[in-house]
Amino acid sequence: MAPDPLDGADAPDSRARIAVAALFFTNGALFANLLPRYPEIKADLAMSNAGYGGAIASFSAGALLAGLSAAALIRRFDSARVALATTVALAVFIVCAALAPAPLLFAAALFIAGAADAITDVAQNVNGLRLQRSYGRSIINSLHAVWAMGAILGGLMGAAAIALHVPRAVHLGVAAAVFCGVVAVAYPHLLHGPDHDDHPAARHPAGVGPGPLVYLSLLALVGIAIAGATVEDAGSSWATLYLRDSLGAPGPLAVLGYVALVGFMFVGRLAGDRLVDRFGERAVARTGGFITVAGMGAALAMPSVPGTIAGFAAAGLGVATAVPAAMRAADELPGLRAGTGLTALTWLMRLGFLGAPLIVGVVADATSLRVGLLSVPVAGLALLALAGVLATRRQ
Repeated sequence: MAPDPLDGADAPDSRARIAVAALFFTNGALFANLLPRYPEIKADLAMSNAGYGGAIASFSAGALLAGLSAAALIRRFDSARVALATTVALAVFIVCAALAPAPLLFAAALFIAGAADAITDVAQNVNGLRLQRSYGRSIINSLHAVWAMGAILGGLMGAAAIALHVPRAVHLGVAAAVFCGVVAVAYPHLLHGPDHDDHPAARHPAGVGPGPLVYLSLLALVGIAIAGATVEDAGSSWATLYLRDSLGAPGPLAVLGYVALVGFMFVGRLAGDRLVDRFGERAVARTGGFITVAGMGAALAMPSVPGTIAGFAAAGLGVATAVPAAMRAADELPGLRAGTGLTALTWLMRLGFLGAPLIVGVVADATSLRVGLLSVPVAGLALLALAGVLATRRQ
């Protein structure tokens, strides 16, 4: 078969790469379409702040309860079929949440959507990592960059629908149909069949289970993933608030903290595959940890609006490859059944997404938000300390 002139991979792999990228893009875009409609849903359902917060948390609760089932489902049905089914479920229940006539039904729909999202997350990464093994070089960072593109597009679609007074049912129904259509078109070109035939687990001696070192490595990888999640949460939950309320930045300027973090994380992931192939995951993670500590540490030590925006940009760049690297390493831990390491890491990382805002909030209430945001350079230090578990440059 003639090689693909674009990157040297066989043509089927090129089509599979576009297809799995479509999965990541769709996953990012679907839920992001709903987020801008949250304020009007809260108003329409006359929810209190506490009731609204509890309803929103049901998405994470569903993800936590269902996430551990992903490995078994993928082994039973293969990652492509699981990703297709759970993406459709995610789209359907996002529409149900948007049209729910009561707060309890809103929370129930988000619970099921969160469960579907957690399983989709694992399935698309399993398919992407399987394809990466076929390529023989890193591609997972670019797939996560595509997810960020989808999230940006979904948010812009939601904002445009609000500006044009498009009803929620029309907006989210059309979005669900479009993105389910994208996944349906991509589905035949995904990698099908057993996902573990070329997996490192298939080469591990039968009957030999993982030793203590494997579990210690998994804990270290979870720490790396939670460090990345902590920085992402700092940008999404606290950057705008800190710039506006603590540093006095006007609203439009305050948003730039989050934009800078997400934007530079996207840039880092676009460049991440080449950097990982050249220098290894360990060196890239350690360099990223240093950039995070230095950038955000300086921003907090000498607070200013421009410096803080630059600090969030540095943090986003620094942790760009952390979560993809941890996922790759967890998926290939010896002695674990195929998909088990990735499922466990993804599930525990979601605990980090739940815990990080709580810790920052408690510290901020006791001292100040500036002190609470020390969680970002601390996350960078964690990357420096734990990166030794990641791979060096592949020969």
